Amino acid sequence: MEHYLPFLVNNWRTVGLIGVSLAAGVALGQLHQTSKQTANKNHGSWKKSRTEEIKQAEEQPTIETENEQVDDDHLTADNEDTKQILFRYNKPSEADSIKQSEAFYCRMNQRRSVRSISSDPVALEVIENIIKTGGTSPSGAHTEPWTFVVVGNPEIKQQIRQIIETEEEINYQQRMGDVWVQDLQPVGTTWVKEYLTEAPWLILIFKQVYGFKKNGQRKIHYYNEISVSIATGFLLAAIQEAGLVTVTTTPLNCGPSIRVLLNRPVNEKLLLLLPVGYPKAEATVPDFKRKPLHEIMVLCQ
Repeated sequence: MEHYLPFLVNNWRTVGLIGVSLAAGVALGQLHQTSKQTANKNHGSWKKSRTEEIKQAEEQPTIETENEQVDDDHLTADNEDTKQILFRYNKPSEADSIKQSEAFYCRMNQRRSVRSISSDPVALEVIENIIKTGGTSPSGAHTEPWTFVVVGNPEIKQQIRQIIETEEEINYQQRMGDVWVQDLQPVGTTWVKEYLTEAPWLILIFKQVYGFKKNGQRKIHYYNEISVSIATGFLLAAIQEAGLVTVTTTPLNCGPSIRVLLNRPVNEKLLLLLPVGYPKAEATVPDFKRKPLHEIMVLCQ
């Protein structure tokens, strides 16, 4: 040791700095090891939580998971050759086509979202014709992935309103955010939905996420949400043609509760709700203007 004393005396600053650096390195190593253990523990908890979320998500079938389940039965069951029939069609003259398309546009251009709906009765036959019109809509692989639940029972309508208003109050106050709420101010809507109990009929539109084959296996419903959305457009046109009014309602966070209330199967998910009836005499609507043709149509020739 005595041989190193001159060196230590002459270089004490350097030696001291090296010592401090080594001590700091050891401390950082211990801290890193502790952090790593904590991170692994947190990751384990996160992974467990995430695994549970994935497991729940996997219970909701998608096109990809359904395709993985396809076996030989998919090639046989419910897949018989469809007979082709002659398409019956009477071609209109160009003048008639222009006239008819313009007349239909004029009727549809009068359509407005009306929230003041009268309790005046509407014949069930009218609603049935509207639903039948919705059923003529195209769908992916002709799976017709829709269920239209028609509610006229006052008690059930009241329960639906209670479910929706409870969730909507939370939506407006917490979930939607200030910008969304401000964007709705010109419409004049709040979480109070009087039309849900005042309208004579409610049409609840469910998308069938999947169906069932004759052998009981799940059947893929391709593009089910797009198909049901198109069918909703048919419904809106039919409601307008019948001289009735409605407002498209998307019951945010209400689907599961309403599905249980209406005793619908788990493969059905609530997409939209339409209250249907005649407008109140004092009904008002925002003075909105629709975009002109040149803003919504691009002509390529």
